[in-house]
Amino acid sequence: MKNNFFYNFNLGNINSKPSYNSETLSQILYGEKFKVLKNQKNWVKIKTYYDNYIGYIKKKKFYNKFNPKLKIFRIKSKIFLKKNNIFLPTKKYLYFGSGVSILNKSKNFIEFKKNRWIKKSDTKPISHQEKNFIKIFKLFLNTKYLWGGKTGDGIDCSALIQIYFYYNRIFFPRDSKDQIQFCKKKNTKEVLSLKKKIIFWKGHVAMNIDKKNLIHAYGPKKRVIIMSTEKTISTILKDAFLKPIFLNNSKKWIKIFK
Repeated sequence: MKNNFFYNFNLGNINSKPSYNSETLSQILYGEKFKVLKNQKNWVKIKTYYDNYIGYIKKKKFYNKFNPKLKIFRIKSKIFLKKNNIFLPTKKYLYFGSGVSILNKSKNFIEFKKNRWIKKSDTKPISHQEKNFIKIFKLFLNTKYLWGGKTGDGIDCSALIQIYFYYNRIFFPRDSKDQIQFCKKKNTKEVLSLKKKIIFWKGHVAMNIDKKNLIHAYGPKKRVIIMSTEKTISTILKDAFLKPIFLNNSKKWIKIFK
């Protein structure tokens, strides 16, 4: 269909209004499919296919066909230019989970766009599934906290949880308020496995990685960080007056924080 497109730039912001001064709600990655809902001067209102997210992106010439064979399995994959058979690094990256097509191969590099190359070692087949969510989350350790961000240059709490599902091409909502409702209603294998580990607060979400610690993109610390689960719950209760919401009815924590 003529209003279905694929994002063909390394990264774009999804804004709440057709203005750079409006709030950044989320981001769109290279190769991500979207539908144009409305044209408005130099902006387009879109709806992403993966998570049905609606917002505005800058109007550009987008792909109307795209056939990804690989996806990025590195937090940031450097983009190179090829000149005189030498690969020259640029200042731009493709980001974790981005799908890429293969136009050409040379040495250990893959051309994904005209004279835009990435290292083959930064990719996995598009069909690759990574079941170890902790492995994915730990890739983002110390990434700066960024409201609306979902890359190695900046990420927020709900995007950190969603990125595991996005990489595996399994639907999961973008915002924490929608994530909690989705988790309450859905009982797929992937969601059930996370219900035992995920903790929600109003406007925040974190994931337990073992019996004592969790990982989250935490605004007050300005980065993705591993913290004591008990200390995190106590701190948020003290500073923000918010109690945790457990999906697995953990008797241990409910007893402490009733």
